[in-house]
Amino acid sequence: MRKILSPRVRGYRQDFLKIAQVYPVPYLTGGSESSCVVFNLDTMEAPPVTMMPVTGGTINMMEYLLQGSVLDHSLESLIHRLRGLCDNMEPETFLDHEMVFLLKGQQASPFVLRARRSMDRAGAPWHLRYLGQPEMGDKNRHALVRNCVDIATSENLTDFLMEMGFRMDHEFVAKGHLFRKGIMKIMVYKIFRILVPGNTDSTEALSLSYLVELSVVAPAGQDVVSDDMKNFAEQLKPLVHLEKIDPKRLM
Repeated sequence: MRKILSPRVRGYRQDFLKIAQVYPVPYLTGGSESSCVVFNLDTMEAPPVTMMPVTGGTINMMEYLLQGSVLDHSLESLIHRLRGLCDNMEPETFLDHEMVFLLKGQQASPFVLRARRSMDRAGAPWHLRYLGQPEMGDKNRHALVRNCVDIATSENLTDFLMEMGFRMDHEFVAKGHLFRKGIMKIMVYKIFRILVPGNTDSTEALSLSYLVELSVVAPAGQDVVSDDMKNFAEQLKPLVHLEKIDPKRLM
């Protein structure tokens, strides 16, 4: 039997599909940015949608990203190096559960969103994240660049997405450390496969290494931050080589 959506939910779904026509299909990676605004998905009204790209607000924020990996036996050495290079504080630890949702529309590729929640901080809001298609063409830009939208929401986020017609494609658990150096964020974490769908107590590590990500979220046009990221990445060699990785080559 075909599921009948309420008028409000149909409006939300049409909004997402229109946004997907404006912005390229996203390629997503772990991590989330904190937001001071929490959206309650039970009461929020459908926002107006334009077919032209938005030039202001959070929709026009860009993520600058460098990635690499380090084997398990080199983790302590990398943590020690980051403690010396980053701001004078102990790194934050995190344990997050992330779910990737797809929504198929008229475009060839589905629209992708990520829902992430903290498993070790009671009461922390859910995060909904959209990442646009990476821009790799500019050789003078030292980091991968992509559109980034990240908002905190109420805890019924997954139910809301399912009501709009999204389906969950896959899920995983990310566990690791978070460092900060000015506006730069450095995440060192391991990804765990969930063996039983929905049961985050049943997991196994995907590899014998940790993913390392150096990122900055800044307004569009602030490409100078990629120079600072490159200089910081140089200080982590030879423990880890952070590079501008084209995700299309990994697919």
